[in-house]
Amino acid sequence: MEKAMLLLDAAFQVDANPLPGAAEVAKAAEALGFAALWAPETAHNPFLALTIAAEHTQQLTIGTAVAIAFPRSPMVTAQIAWDLAGFSGGRFVLGLGTQVKAHIERRFSSVWDSPVGRLRDYIGALRAIWHCWQTGGKLDYRGQYYQHTLMTPFFSPGPIAHPDIPIYIAGVNTGLAHLAGEVCDGFHAHPLTSARYLREVLRPQIAAGATAAGRDPSACAIAGSALVITGNDKTERERMRAMVRQQIAFYASTPTYRAVLSCHGWDAVGEELSRLAAQQRWAEMTGLIDDTMVATFAVEADPADLPAALKERYEGLLDRVALYIPFIPGERDDFWRHLTTSLNGR
Repeated sequence: MEKAMLLLDAAFQVDANPLPGAAEVAKAAEALGFAALWAPETAHNPFLALTIAAEHTQQLTIGTAVAIAFPRSPMVTAQIAWDLAGFSGGRFVLGLGTQVKAHIERRFSSVWDSPVGRLRDYIGALRAIWHCWQTGGKLDYRGQYYQHTLMTPFFSPGPIAHPDIPIYIAGVNTGLAHLAGEVCDGFHAHPLTSARYLREVLRPQIAAGATAAGRDPSACAIAGSALVITGNDKTERERMRAMVRQQIAFYASTPTYRAVLSCHGWDAVGEELSRLAAQQRWAEMTGLIDDTMVATFAVEADPADLPAALKERYEGLLDRVALYIPFIPGERDDFWRHLTTSLNGR
């Protein structure tokens, strides 16, 4: 049996405004052979940079990883996605996330309740709206949380050549993984995800959701973001190791992600990290992340050996992976080219 292919993707930097360099990043990502370019929603809107990326590429898949769903009406998200799908020639993937309660209520001043059920309804609303626009039929969506029953010709954008917009959702826990299997085209696994958690928790839940909905589990692709430790010398690797420890400590301090730690018996570490984070004792947190945890959540290898190490860790568990390293055109081009050639064959 032929092994499943592990595709390498790129992502815009999470800590910088992507707009000024979006064209350069997109063109470089396509030229270097990445399979997709993802835009996060952190401090900046993800859809604007992707509009520029669509204009300056021809083959590269583009998508949000992820846009936050609940602060936007499904109609608002449907319109943005429809325009990007049409403009990109069908290369756009809509990645959605729920975020967590504090951010939805206190940062976005929006409603948080039953996130899995609400997101299921949200996705149903999106597809009903798109179907209305593509076919010209009546819009009559009446869900538990969202109702869309009005669409006049003046406000309908009309059909596009590629109306079947893929929807991915992001998650950590079993409810969203099950939902992805039920109704989605893909699932974005969190960076704090081990191979064991993928194998024993997420993939079985995605498969269970697909089976319950009468779908083939392979219809839901699984994408991940890999923490890596690599470098041409000891100093560079130690610097990356320190950054990985810090990132693991930050993520593992969030109670929402506690299930991943529980899978490995590290509940007590998670509780202590949460306590230190609440006291803003950030410097002490990395000391709780031992070498075993680093090896569990991060892939370590020399640059030449990294493609093989990624395949060994993730082949058969993920369909696509992006490294948790900023992709900056002109920096590490040989490193990225080696990865894309080895993994994507181009």
